[in-house]
Amino acid sequence: MTDPSTEQLIQADRRVPDVAQYAGGVSSDAHHAALRASVRLVGRLLGEALIRHEGQELLDLVERVRLLSRENREDELHEVLTGVDDATAVRLARAFTAYFQLVNITEQLHRWRELAGAEEGPLAATATRIGNAVDEGVLDRDLVEQVLARVEYRPVFTAHPTEASRRSVLELLRKTADTVADLSDPLRPRADTPRLERRLAELVDLLWQTDELRVSRPEPKDEARTAIYYLRSLTHDVVPDLLQELDRTLGSIGVTLPVGARPLRFGSWAGGDRDGNPFVTPQVTLEVLGLQHDFGLRALADAVDALLVEMSPSSRVVGVTDALRESLERDAEALPITYQAVKRLNAEEPYRLKLTYVRVRLQRTRDRLAHGSPHEPGRDYLGLSELVDDLALVRDAMLAEGDRLTADGGILRLLRTATAVGMGLATLDVREHSEKHHEALAGLFDRIGELDTPYADLDRAARTAVLSRELASRRPLLGTNRLDLPEASAASLELMGAVREALDRFGPDVVETYIVSMTHDVDDIFAVVVLAREAGLVDTGSDSVPASARIGFAPLFETVAELEQAGPLLEAMLADPAYRRVVAARGDVQEIMLGYSDSSKDAGIAASQWQIHRAQRGLRDIAREHGVVLRLFHGRGGSVGRGGGPTGEAIMAQPNGSLDGPIKITEQGEVISDKYTLPGLGRWNLETALAAVLEASVLHRRQLLPPDVLDGWNATMDLVAEHGKTAYRALVRDPSLFRFFVTATPVEELGKMNIGSRPARRPGGDGDLSDLRAIPWVFGWTQSRIILPGWFGVGSGLAAARADGRGDTLAEMYGSWPFFRTFLSNVQMTLTKTDLDIAARYVRDLVPDEASHLFDAIREEHARTVEEVLAVTGQSELLESAPLLKRTLEIRDDYLQPLHALQTSLLARARDAGGDLPEDSDLQRALLLTINGIAAGLRNTG
Repeated sequence: MTDPSTEQLIQADRRVPDVAQYAGGVSSDAHHAALRASVRLVGRLLGEALIRHEGQELLDLVERVRLLSRENREDELHEVLTGVDDATAVRLARAFTAYFQLVNITEQLHRWRELAGAEEGPLAATATRIGNAVDEGVLDRDLVEQVLARVEYRPVFTAHPTEASRRSVLELLRKTADTVADLSDPLRPRADTPRLERRLAELVDLLWQTDELRVSRPEPKDEARTAIYYLRSLTHDVVPDLLQELDRTLGSIGVTLPVGARPLRFGSWAGGDRDGNPFVTPQVTLEVLGLQHDFGLRALADAVDALLVEMSPSSRVVGVTDALRESLERDAEALPITYQAVKRLNAEEPYRLKLTYVRVRLQRTRDRLAHGSPHEPGRDYLGLSELVDDLALVRDAMLAEGDRLTADGGILRLLRTATAVGMGLATLDVREHSEKHHEALAGLFDRIGELDTPYADLDRAARTAVLSRELASRRPLLGTNRLDLPEASAASLELMGAVREALDRFGPDVVETYIVSMTHDVDDIFAVVVLAREAGLVDTGSDSVPASARIGFAPLFETVAELEQAGPLLEAMLADPAYRRVVAARGDVQEIMLGYSDSSKDAGIAASQWQIHRAQRGLRDIAREHGVVLRLFHGRGGSVGRGGGPTGEAIMAQPNGSLDGPIKITEQGEVISDKYTLPGLGRWNLETALAAVLEASVLHRRQLLPPDVLDGWNATMDLVAEHGKTAYRALVRDPSLFRFFVTATPVEELGKMNIGSRPARRPGGDGDLSDLRAIPWVFGWTQSRIILPGWFGVGSGLAAARADGRGDTLAEMYGSWPFFRTFLSNVQMTLTKTDLDIAARYVRDLVPDEASHLFDAIREEHARTVEEVLAVTGQSELLESAPLLKRTLEIRDDYLQPLHALQTSLLARARDAGGDLPEDSDLQRALLLTINGIAAGLRNTG
């Protein structure tokens, strides 16, 4: 077989993006018609609910405001809204918000139906491509099996405050979608129509009667309960079928996934993310883990119960392996009461008998964790591996009998589910700011008094040298005297002690990674390893003694400057013998977290995305040199300005070879509800991402394009990123920008919405943009429809590349480079949602004259960006290739415009009143409701 030419390689990756997936809409005429019919139905029912509960007057007001907005009769609209009292403004905002909530869940339903109608699912398509590559001799089958054995896709549910909808509202909406689905089911009895229509009307009524706003700010345990809500649903409704499909598709190409493989896992930050959140204490972390395990063990016990009904094979019909028989004898001895209860009915049903013991041990594990009792070997489970061994024993017995159909049925589904969710549904990450560890070590080193210069006064090089020596020495800094420690030292050691207690109580997988935010250099990682050693979590070993490490450590690179140094920092980490032994103790896996939010806020989206891509290449090469498996953790937000966009596309857009099996990706806020509220859509989203991980790990292991082509693309992207960063920083560093931002957006009101436990600003700042977190930065711009973080600077960057004679190269990159295609597709979607005519109202009514001139620069860059994106994509207007989606977004705007008009009116009213409104005032509630409604209408917060 001859090697393909450069042109053939470029053409092989050429494709037109499916724009619908970037907006989450439907793309076919039939599904669009069905969606519109469902929207009309829920819209009519909402109107009837308004009349029942508020009277015809409110519905008339809603329709009048919408008509005036659609026809751009601004003077009349302003007069109407000015005359609306605060209490009526509350009801008006609620009406538009409820409409968007109903439309969103209906759209999710129809999106899933369209996706589910595809002839071939994502996993099947990926397996076919892998199988073809093996058959053609391009791939070695042994290599495929090796890589697939370490594949692990881990979505990590964070507690970042970007979900504006309450869990109670989400549950009502899920039931609404189920009822809409039942009504459109062609197989249902026609006689059910009145009952279902009444049920739907009832749910819409309940939605109207439910307060969308939280009464108080959620605590970390509340955020954990929200994550658990979704994880339980996925465990019951999605994971078993998805992993069975994975086994089926891999089996179709002759590949068997090992029983112990964990291709899908879940992670969580709720209760573990301490960075900037004083409410996440060590005690809270332990309580959250207890909560997760309570629900997780219940979910597993329920799954065992469901399987028990089927496990009726009799020893009179099937044989029993010696291993299973001996195991049952041990179980009977360890759990005599259970044995006495079941022996009469189930003594000759070995599979059912074994699973009954498993069920009892799960319940006893739950009781042990609830009461803090010690582990009893054989009577409860200490960790996941013991449970997996028990389930595998049953499956092995079936296989020994030649019963592969049953062995690959319910018992394998349960086994795969257990390995995916563990006993606590998700593995918890712990995250803390790098400076906290240095403050702690300063107290410890000062206490022993052996440094000539106080630790806090050392520069980074000297600090690194001290910490490297300390890691190599293996001595304790504290010894047995741990009384009267400095506050910072005691706090860090208390956290490490809580991690150790969690591992002892819940098992070795409960906490795997300690993430160090704001990692600037290698000393930031060495510092936390020294503290972990003091708590007994790490022994760095020596040349003759292997290290042990109960947790791993991951730097988080958050700014463009830190991303530029990511490769050299990893090199320095792995070059240190003591730290390298720690990595070896963790299975030669090194995790690195890449921050999208702060790097974008720092330098703009073009520079951020490009530097993250470049960093991955460098990290990939250094990890290979050191024989380490790289596990990249992508800290993506929901919005494009924070790294958002379709997960599968983002995975495929990574540099070839950077994904070698394991990957972690954050799922935040409204992204979680959008992707996982409906089980069918949750299944599709997880399958799409998992298929992308498989394909990238197996088929994209090396770069195929010639260096000269890639060098040309790199140089072009360098231009785009550099000129984009220059334009972006010129705007955000303008002295007037802070004033413009806080007046043109409702960012100051965000903190009053009670949507997250973490404060919106970093503590100890100067009150300017630098200490504002990335989430409210994006949230504010989104509310006023400027959505600046998702596009500003891209136009300048593309224009610079075009002026340099690279127009054809840009078009080639868009057609054939997954990274650039994904980047520009996300920017196009953000530009489509941006509406500077709406934004102009905010500027005109709210921004003082000394700052309003910045809007001219924003308009100019927006026009430039639209022009350049159209030139690269070959369109005459945005979304030209997706007319149905374009129309759907235009219809949304008909209902969004009134909310924006109401919000600007209420912001002006609130600021005229001094801004500091009582929490329970109607004006405050109305304003917050418009924030909720606009977030729902745009399907984005931060």
